[in-house]
Amino acid sequence: MICITQKYDNNNEIQGALVTEKLNSGQESEAKKTPPPTEPLVKVIAFIATLGGLLFGYDTGVIAGALLFMKHDLHLTSVTTGMVTSFLILGSAIGAIFAGRVADRFGRKKIILVMAIIFMAGSLGCAMAPNVVLMIMFRFILGLAVGGAAAIVPIYIAEIVPSNRRWQFVTLQELMIVSGQLIAYTSNAAINEVWGGETTWRWMLGVACVPAVILWVGMLFLPDTPRWYAMHGRYREARDVLERTRKAGKVEKELSEIRSSMSSKSEKHSRRQKTISVWMKRLVFLGIGIAMLQQLSGVNTIMFYAPTMLQATGLSTNASLMATIANGVISVIMTFVGIMLLSRFGRRPLLLTGQIGCTLTLLAIGLVTWLMPETVNGHPDAVRSYLVLGGMLIFLCFQQGALSPVTWLLLSEMFPMRIRGMANGVSVFAMQMTNFSIAFMFPIMLDTIGLTMSFFCFAAIGVAGGIFAIIFAPETQGKTLEQIEKHFKKHLQDDPAPQEARS
Repeated sequence: MICITQKYDNNNEIQGALVTEKLNSGQESEAKKTPPPTEPLVKVIAFIATLGGLLFGYDTGVIAGALLFMKHDLHLTSVTTGMVTSFLILGSAIGAIFAGRVADRFGRKKIILVMAIIFMAGSLGCAMAPNVVLMIMFRFILGLAVGGAAAIVPIYIAEIVPSNRRWQFVTLQELMIVSGQLIAYTSNAAINEVWGGETTWRWMLGVACVPAVILWVGMLFLPDTPRWYAMHGRYREARDVLERTRKAGKVEKELSEIRSSMSSKSEKHSRRQKTISVWMKRLVFLGIGIAMLQQLSGVNTIMFYAPTMLQATGLSTNASLMATIANGVISVIMTFVGIMLLSRFGRRPLLLTGQIGCTLTLLAIGLVTWLMPETVNGHPDAVRSYLVLGGMLIFLCFQQGALSPVTWLLLSEMFPMRIRGMANGVSVFAMQMTNFSIAFMFPIMLDTIGLTMSFFCFAAIGVAGGIFAIIFAPETQGKTLEQIEKHFKKHLQDDPAPQEARS
């Protein structure tokens, strides 16, 4: 009796399992027929996350116009002008390296949420600063958020979007940066027209609170990346994110690649020893070089000090502010162009084109300011001023249409998963320390060696940067993050045996 009952129960369980399997297979086939709409979610994730880039652009660009008013209200000298401008960059360097390390442990999403809060606090502090000391302090605090966003947002997007769309969505970060700068230039001119006066700069700096609030609220509803979940053994959550952001049939293959990259013997040994492999160290140094290359072009001397330089060539304050808007417009347009070119020509050709183009343009601007007279019949030479402005615009075509988008894309995808946050943070730290040095020194350079020699100096540095790019610039187009990791491991590892086997 007992045996019959058990047999009956077993048969029922088998039949129930078969029915459940059929139902599940029916649900799976139904899901295949009507896959979830992943594309809209990916776009929402990319848009909200890159608000960090918008804030990056606004907070770095707004100072260009604010300095014209702040220098009278806060009695700035050339040294304190450089400090107000550059201490945001110093803060961003520290924020990048700190956020990069912490994001590997606590997650990309949590760090972006913290950065949004710092953006809000820093913007309000700058807007209400009563003296230059507090202004410098709050610009430094604001810089912590700028650097954190610069280091983590591209990684967050690169790890969460499909590999065939990575180039498009990661370069959206650069588009948002230059859009933020354009908004800053436009709002500077608009606020000056509406309010004017010595305290105009306070409104300019305070506006950044609005996108910071939107960023914080939006990130509350977004997931972390599948690769961060996998790195911490949370594969169920990694699968859930992949199912929400990938087309049907792509999830298992990508999850398998992620598992494989996490389970290799060398990576296990490296994690146990808590050391970084030699090939990873070499890759970090390559990332540092690429990051510094973007700033050594001198791009932020134009983004930060364009009104100041145009004033030095003879334009009025209002004309300088309005002319600076052209810089922002060209930056946005050329970033769109750069995104389209990336899909056709890849990373390396665009990096080389941008570097060579920027260097030649800087040389041309230096020649204009050197060979043309500063005054004609006792008045500033307007032709000279507008030729300098034209040179700036051509420079930005190469910088924003080629050099900058490629830099951010390469930094987001070239590092292995285990050290991606830390390595990108170190690279952005190097980028922002270079930026800090240039931003701090440029007003002093203008006072000591003049506009012409300043441009010649950046052109000379650009030649050295071009040589570096020709020798070391990599190509990562058309590969998943895991395939890129295997590629660099193959070519940068220090074990000679595999090299001999390959040859």
